[in-house]
Amino acid sequence: MAFTVAMAGKGGVGKTTLCGFLIRYLIEKRKGPILAVDADANSNLHEVLGVSVGQQVGTIREDSKHRARKEELAGVANVDNMELMINQALIEAKGFDLISMGRPEGPGCYCFPNHVIRRFMDKLSDNYPYVVMDNEAGLEHLSRRTTQDTDLMLIVSDPSARSLRTVGRVNELVKELELRVHRIGLIVNRVTGDLPQESREVIKGLGIDLFGVVQSDEVLAAYDLNNRPLIELPAEDAALKTAYSIFDAINIP
Repeated sequence: MAFTVAMAGKGGVGKTTLCGFLIRYLIEKRKGPILAVDADANSNLHEVLGVSVGQQVGTIREDSKHRARKEELAGVANVDNMELMINQALIEAKGFDLISMGRPEGPGCYCFPNHVIRRFMDKLSDNYPYVVMDNEAGLEHLSRRTTQDTDLMLIVSDPSARSLRTVGRVNELVKELELRVHRIGLIVNRVTGDLPQESREVIKGLGIDLFGVVQSDEVLAAYDLNNRPLIELPAEDAALKTAYSIFDAINIP
């Protein structure tokens, strides 16, 4: 069974960047192949990883809804058709495969396509030693998994009080949804200088282990500004090296 890492946090804190760093780290440690799952509705993990995405699972689900209602399709043929389309949405790259979940469920419940997606994703995950999921703070897709546990959740924040409060809400959401998460830790990103004492006080009250702090990085910012894949950052980049040291300390098996 795959070792699953879920990344979470509010938008704009560099969560997807660190997700890309983790995927690169696992590839370089020869722990792959990795299944990368972009489960953030604002999908941009593919840009960090330098690949293009065509079909998204959310679009496949919505198309299946409309087609089933119009044509009254059901049964094995529809299951096979959906699984084929989801499989075709899988992007194969060097050291990793990527699947983009896209938009969350629209209004109205339609259990059939959601059941097929959950079943297929669980089955797909078992084909990889590592699964890395980039989630939004609401944990929309993570909450809809079925048989799979999450071995490690990394919550990413910047040092602001507002962002750190989101970390607390994510931690509470894990408990409310009764998600099976074995280990949770915090990475504070985009820090200039020392981590402010005010931030440290907030973190103490969260009851979450602080795994590490990543400084703001001009080289990374320039790559981002010019829309260059962040997975191609030079090995000596300060932010990348710090992230690697945090991953080393976490001791991912």
